[in-house]
Amino acid sequence: MDNNRNANSSQNSWKSQTRPTSVQLKKQLMWERYRMRYLRTLRSTVMILVCVAAIAVLLATLVFPVLQVVGTSMEPTLENGEVLVAIKNGKFRRGDIVAFYYNNKILLKRVIAVDGEYVEIAEDGTVSVNNQVLDEPYLTDKSLGECDIEMPYQVPDGRIFVMGDHRATSVDSRSKSIGAIADEYIVGRVIFRVWPLSHFGVIQ
Repeated sequence: MDNNRNANSSQNSWKSQTRPTSVQLKKQLMWERYRMRYLRTLRSTVMILVCVAAIAVLLATLVFPVLQVVGTSMEPTLENGEVLVAIKNGKFRRGDIVAFYYNNKILLKRVIAVDGEYVEIAEDGTVSVNNQVLDEPYLTDKSLGECDIEMPYQVPDGRIFVMGDHRATSVDSRSKSIGAIADEYIVGRVIFRVWPLSHFGVIQ
């Protein structure tokens, strides 16, 4: 009898130890609710980040292309390694800096003349458009550079005539190898410098 009592007592004690109390159940329920809220918040956060990243990629590709300067052809305005933002825009004015495709590369140059205008470059590098000498405050030195086109040069329809600010080294519309740039090759108009931070701001 004593053995049976001891066995029943041990069994009841074991059951009481394994059966969760109401406090433990409440804690477990609270933990499960917290875990579910955390997972929902995490999923929502991940989805928001994915959407933001996708929108940023679309904007960078379709509306605001991000470009990096390679080379010295636009010095002193733009320097090698700088990061720029452009805008897709089919209307360009004299003085705008544009990015365009050439031989699977993206080049950066300044608009000198648009379609229908006449360009003439003197031996000392002075540029005239429609017989008017251009005021070019962005230049530090003038140069005829690599120029093998016949002067005066009339810009064909649907094209723009571009030149780099570093006239002595820039290869641009003055060379027959590049010529005037057709609209379909233009990436966009450069509007903003984002790197380095010391030069952060609108590009003139």
